[in-house]
Amino acid sequence: MAQNQINLFDEIIVDNFAGGGGASTGIELATGRPVTIAVNHDPDAILMHKTNHPFTEHYRASVWDVNPYEVCRGRPVGLAWFSPDCKHFSKAKGGKPVDKNIRGLAWIVLRWAGTVRPRVIILENVEEFQTWGPVRKGRPVKKLSGQTFHKWLSQLKALGYAVQWRELVAADYGAPTTRKRFFLIARCDGAPIIWPEPTHAPVDSREVLEGRKKPWRSAAEIIDWSLPCPSIFDTREQIHEKYGLSSQRPLRPNTMRRVIRGVDKFVIKNPKPFIVVVNHAGDFRGQSADDPLKTVTAKHGYGVVTPALIQYHTERTENVRGQATTDPLMTIDSSNRYGLAAASLVKYYGNDKHGQNIGDPLHTVTAKDREGILAVHMVKMKGTNLGSSMSEPVQTITAGGGHFGVVTSIVAKAAPNVDLRHWTEVRDLLNTYCGYSLGPDDVILFEIDGTDYFLADIGLRMLIPRELYMANGFPMDYKIERDYTGTIYPKTKQVARCGNAVPPPFATALVRANLPEWCENTIATMKEFENYVAV
Repeated sequence: MAQNQINLFDEIIVDNFAGGGGASTGIELATGRPVTIAVNHDPDAILMHKTNHPFTEHYRASVWDVNPYEVCRGRPVGLAWFSPDCKHFSKAKGGKPVDKNIRGLAWIVLRWAGTVRPRVIILENVEEFQTWGPVRKGRPVKKLSGQTFHKWLSQLKALGYAVQWRELVAADYGAPTTRKRFFLIARCDGAPIIWPEPTHAPVDSREVLEGRKKPWRSAAEIIDWSLPCPSIFDTREQIHEKYGLSSQRPLRPNTMRRVIRGVDKFVIKNPKPFIVVVNHAGDFRGQSADDPLKTVTAKHGYGVVTPALIQYHTERTENVRGQATTDPLMTIDSSNRYGLAAASLVKYYGNDKHGQNIGDPLHTVTAKDREGILAVHMVKMKGTNLGSSMSEPVQTITAGGGHFGVVTSIVAKAAPNVDLRHWTEVRDLLNTYCGYSLGPDDVILFEIDGTDYFLADIGLRMLIPRELYMANGFPMDYKIERDYTGTIYPKTKQVARCGNAVPPPFATALVRANLPEWCENTIATMKEFENYVAV
């Protein structure tokens, strides 16, 4: 790839960024140009940004303490990106008081527009940004909703900018997350504002079926299937002995309820599970349940069937939010309560009186004498939404309360008088939380290729930071584990930066549409970008 020689008198790029630097990443991958100036008050955010964007001038300060005229030093600004703090607009904040000063950070756009006049301005925020209005005693004044937003707009237009805004979904531009954000584009050069055409759509949409768009990327793509998913019934000591991991056990009753309700929907009552071949020594392989099952291997003789993602950070609601891993990932937040849960199916031989068929049979798969099947779903333990299929993107990854787990189900070959493992505990959870009335001699049987299987265990683990970053559309080689000095970057800070970050595909699409003269090459990774840039 030819290198891009940067002229120091070219237009510069300024990013008043949020979180881990997703906008800067998307801009650089789109243009092959380094972001010139990055501003953030958070030292942890600056540290991660400096680690991944070494060509950038960093200013750790309040946006109000940075003088645009001084830092630009006479250089023309081609693009200025703004991601002002959104939590005091977001509905995720609930009924907590809001800070009018934080809500007012967007006024900084007018300062830049009035002093250095960026050719293109892009602002990103939550959809509720459009309700920006006066605050009294920590509460927005409902009847004045949107008043400040429109006043701000009128002043931006008075500075000579054409302005448009829309709400976009990250999954439509290739990120495996359904995160929706508000975007505003303003430009003063007379060129038209262009909104990028979505490149992806839901798998069953007409655009995908007709081949005009790619299907939404799935949550299954970002899951590391080699990681263990400990049983929800094991103790903390047993998990540490088996896997060397520290896990929260026992789980709280409300967490158990959310897990089993996700299993009920995505395992027991799911007529079309997403099948994943578990091969810890190889790559991820997935398929539709309509296709014949491929040859599989299994560690310890067990595979996993119908895993799910769950969110379980709050115990204040009885509802489960979740999804199958075939869907895009739901919103990722800064506190990381995402995990993988799975109910297991074990081949069972026994008297017919010990079992029953629940719902429709699973689609035919060639499972005879094979183990290691994984069908996955994701559950978000907040709100009323039970979830979605693993073939869709992850739901929005937010900076507030999105907490996901992965739920896994294990398939194991059995024989007469087989050990039912944790079926008794699974049965009790179904009776307690899902409205079943299973007796002590009842076993739910699943017919797979003419053979009966039963639920034997449920596993649960948190999503790791790398999975969350990939779900938000960051390149695989984005540095999150260590900073540029080689110091370990704690996992809690990794997750916080991810939840606050802009999914990079948003920035890439918007910049390619509105600054095409900068976007001659296709760059996919940070390594490619570093090789491309020559200063």
